[in-house]
Amino acid sequence: MARSLSLLERLGGKTQEKEKKSSAYDRPHLPKPEVKAAETTAEEKPVYTEKQVQQEREAAVEASAFAGRRATGSKVDMMQEVKLAVHRRIVDEMTPEEQQILLRGEEAREQIKNIITVYSNREIAENTYALTRGERLQLVDDISNELLGLGPLEPLLQNDSITEVMVNGPNQVFIEQKGKLRLTDVHFYDNAHLMNIIERILTPLGRRVDESSPLVDARLADGSRVNIIIPPLSLVGPTVTIRKFSKKALSINDLVSFGTLSEDMANFLDACVRARLNILVSGGTGSGKTTTLNVLSSFIPATDRIVTIEDAAELRLQQTHVVTLESRPANLEGHGAITIRDLVRNALRMRPDRIIVGEVRSGEALDMLQAMNTGHDGSLTTAHANTPRDVLSRLETMVLMAGMELPVRAVRTQVSSAIDLILQQSRIRDGSRKITYITEVQGMEGDTIILQDLFRYVQDRIDERGKSVGHYENIGLMPSFMDKFQMNGVDLPPSFFNSMRG
Repeated sequence: MARSLSLLERLGGKTQEKEKKSSAYDRPHLPKPEVKAAETTAEEKPVYTEKQVQQEREAAVEASAFAGRRATGSKVDMMQEVKLAVHRRIVDEMTPEEQQILLRGEEAREQIKNIITVYSNREIAENTYALTRGERLQLVDDISNELLGLGPLEPLLQNDSITEVMVNGPNQVFIEQKGKLRLTDVHFYDNAHLMNIIERILTPLGRRVDESSPLVDARLADGSRVNIIIPPLSLVGPTVTIRKFSKKALSINDLVSFGTLSEDMANFLDACVRARLNILVSGGTGSGKTTTLNVLSSFIPATDRIVTIEDAAELRLQQTHVVTLESRPANLEGHGAITIRDLVRNALRMRPDRIIVGEVRSGEALDMLQAMNTGHDGSLTTAHANTPRDVLSRLETMVLMAGMELPVRAVRTQVSSAIDLILQQSRIRDGSRKITYITEVQGMEGDTIILQDLFRYVQDRIDERGKSVGHYENIGLMPSFMDKFQMNGVDLPPSFFNSMRG
C-alpha cells in the first residue's frame, strides 16, 4: 500500500488516516454550520462564518491533484470536487490487487481506467453529481493522465497533428498545428500543479530544475525535445516548450511528398551521404533541421559505426551500430558538467566511421571541423543560420568561442576544407518547411570562401488559401567533389547534371 500511496502523493494528493481527514477533503457543497470540540460547552461552540466556509471550499479545490481542462464558473468547481472525491475514495478503498495493477503503470492503462471508472461511478451515484456521459469519460481520462502521463498535456501529446506544445505558465497553453499557432483551453490549476508535471519529466532523466538552476533541456520517452524555464527567470510562471517528433520515422519519400525537396534533390543527397561528404544543415528555429538530419542519416550504410552527440538525445537512427552520447549539466555543487565539446573530442577515440552532432552552438565547432579534416569524412551536423553564407560566418564566430586565437584566414581555411555541402532549410510563411538551397562549398579564393548553389527553391506566389506556390530549380552545374563519388563507389554519372540543366 505504501508504494501506491506515495505515487498518489506525488500527484499532489495528501493521504490521511481515516480518523484524521483534513477539512480540505470535506466536500464544499455540504453545509458546515458548526464544529464540536471535545471539551467545549454549548456557549463555546465555534460557528463557521460565510468567509470561513468559502475558505474551506477553496482549500478543497486547491487540494486536488487532478486539475486539467477548465471551463468557467461552478461547473469547474464541481468537476474539481468530483476528481478530488474519486481520488480520496481510491486511496481509502483500493484493494491490494488494484494497487498491484496501478504499480504496473502505462502497460496496464486500460485496466487502470476500468478501476477508475468503477470508483467514479460509485462516487457519482452516491452523491448525485450531475455529469453527462461525455464529462464522465473526460473525468476518467483526466485522472488516468494524472496517474500515468503528463496530466493536462497528455491529450496534446497524443494528437499526431500537433507538432509543438508551449506552456506559458499554468493558465496559457499554445500549440502549433499545421504550421499555425493556436491557443487551447488546457489549463493547470496553479504553478504547483505545473511544477509537479515538470518533475515527472525530469526525474527519469536524472535532471533537475530549481531556483539555483532555473532552466534545463530534456526529452520525453519518445524523443520529443523539452525546454523548461521557471521563476525567477520566467515572470509568467513555469514555462515548458515541447517539440514533438513524429511517432513514425520520416523517410526521404515523405519529405518529397510534403514538398520539402524535389525528387532530384533526394537522389542527389542520397548519393552525397553514401559518398561520405561532410554536410551541414542550417536553418532557423523550427525549420525542420533535426528532421532532415534524421532522414540524411538513414542513407548511411548499416556497416558503419555511428556516434551521435546531442544535448538531449533526439535523433532516432535506424542502423544497428549506433552509439548515442548526451551532454550532462553540472551538479548542485557546480561540478561534473560534460559539454558537447568534451563529447566530440571523446568520440574521436571511439573509432567512429561517422560522427553526427545534433547542433553546434559554440566552441565544439572547432573540434567538429578538425574531425572532418582528419579522416572522419561523412560527418553531419546542424547550425542556426538564415542563409548558407550566414552559416559560414556563424561557424567562424563559434570557432573563435573555443578560446583559440586563430587568424580569420586560418579559420576560413578550416571551414572551407571541412564542409562539402550546406543544406539551407526554411520555414515558409504558410508554415511549410522547404530546403531552399543545396549549396556546395568550393574552397577559398583569396580570403573569401566560394559557394555555388546546386539547387534552390523559388517561390512564385501565395495562393488564395495563403499557401506558398513555387518550384525547385536544378542549376545543372557539376559539383567539384565528384571525385569523392568515384572514390567511394557511388554511381552518379555526369549525365545526371546535364539532364537537370535540360
